[in-house]
Amino acid sequence: MNKFDRDALWQQLKDNPTHWDMVIVGGGITGVGVLLEAARLGLRAILFEQNDYAWGTSSRSSKMVHGGLRYIAQGDLKLTKKCVQERERLIAEAPGLVDRMGYLFPIRKGQIPGKVVFNSLLTIYDKLAGIKSHGYLSAKQLQQRVPGIDKNRLKGASYYTDAVTDDARLVLRLLHEALKDGGYASNYVTVDDLLYNENGQVNGVRVSRDSNESVDIQATVVVNATGAWVDQLREKVAHEQTIRPLRGSHIIVPKYLAPVEDALTLFHPDDKRAVFIFPWENTTVIGTTDLDHSANLNLEPSITSQEVDYLIKLAQQQFPENNIQKSNIISSYAGVRPVISKDKNKAPSKEKRDHKVWQEKGLISVSGGKLTTFRVIAQDVIKRALPQFPHIQPVDSKYVFAPSHITHSDLGIEQTMAKRLLGYYGEHAIELVQQSQPDHLAPISPSRCCLAEIRWCAQNESVVHLDDLLLRRTRIGLLLKNGAEALMGPIETLCKTELGWSEETWQSEKQRYFSLWKQHYSVPNG
Repeated sequence: MNKFDRDALWQQLKDNPTHWDMVIVGGGITGVGVLLEAARLGLRAILFEQNDYAWGTSSRSSKMVHGGLRYIAQGDLKLTKKCVQERERLIAEAPGLVDRMGYLFPIRKGQIPGKVVFNSLLTIYDKLAGIKSHGYLSAKQLQQRVPGIDKNRLKGASYYTDAVTDDARLVLRLLHEALKDGGYASNYVTVDDLLYNENGQVNGVRVSRDSNESVDIQATVVVNATGAWVDQLREKVAHEQTIRPLRGSHIIVPKYLAPVEDALTLFHPDDKRAVFIFPWENTTVIGTTDLDHSANLNLEPSITSQEVDYLIKLAQQQFPENNIQKSNIISSYAGVRPVISKDKNKAPSKEKRDHKVWQEKGLISVSGGKLTTFRVIAQDVIKRALPQFPHIQPVDSKYVFAPSHITHSDLGIEQTMAKRLLGYYGEHAIELVQQSQPDHLAPISPSRCCLAEIRWCAQNESVVHLDDLLLRRTRIGLLLKNGAEALMGPIETLCKTELGWSEETWQSEKQRYFSLWKQHYSVPNG
């Protein structure tokens, strides 16, 4: 059975109800990370996601795989070391998907911290990672590297490195690894309730799909890895809520308006929060905000007009001659961070981003943490589960992505695209290229994505809706004007061919997608 064939898997669950070692609820980076670790230990594990894979926070982050410099300032060297070690692992194992990126911290007269303090932190940062990448640029060197940057009181910039990724593709590539190693997963399956044994311990879940037909799934361990939604299941056994949902929003503008090759780490003039202006997929991203999110979590989060103004103000301050306006914004996106909080009155940006694992009445819940440390978080969950499987010996595979002998030259295409495809799709890059039409391997400007990717994802990755394809499997809905409206002709052909959509289905999906895009990924009026 094709592990991405959600219809076949659902039929199997209905016709042949069997006992699973582990059921994982939540198809973001944490849930998929747990599935991968469980599968590699030989556990019979299955994951359910109520929307699409990476639909929540895991497709709406700042795209950064970083160690967290502020943890050094807080004295938490152990956490920083874990973060930078995981960063280096991902850079080494998934080039093209996780790539080292330069960061510039402009220093102006009277600014705190200054050069000496900041570079001292960077020395420790590099030492923990086992690399040497930091340095210092003079004001003249910075202006040459970042054309148009504000010269007012500019002294120079400290330089260091972290990494950048496509967060949703990182989740999908991990999912491919997990399914290859024996795991199972399905998107658009809702976990409606927990099941209990005669002792009141959780021993399974009730799930439903599409027609609301439900199936009971029995399991030795149930893992609640639903991020910002974790309280919805956990409250059933713990009778408390601990998650503070915080919204982080971003805007994407054309690269020429903020021509950065490195991420600028900046303090916003209004509240002195750290905000980034960074390059991503041949565009420039500005973000993030950090605000309490009180809206229904099951609705897509959206940027507000106030957040747009906040981010535009920073961009205008840093690039005063480029006349960056709301009308220049290509798209926006907002995500909700699951922050574990005891004091809801604390300023959002002061909250720690640590993860936590709870085990209550047989339910293991996990939330919080960072994109960078998904593997560490997943291993903490597995440690809690392993006493239920005394025959399993914990083994650290020491890698995230299984070593591959495929090289760029094996694809027989231009090197930049070859690196991208190998990073994004791993060993599947060869079949993607082989099945492609020759003219479908050229980048769709200004993005780096090509039509061959859209076709392969439609064919192989459980696409149910058009937004799955354009906002998560690929990101062209964020990178092209008006949600890639100009590309609808070729996309219509691909969807009808690869997904078997009728004209009626296509029109319905197109209407759904553009309605969703205008409401949640464009710029709000006002």
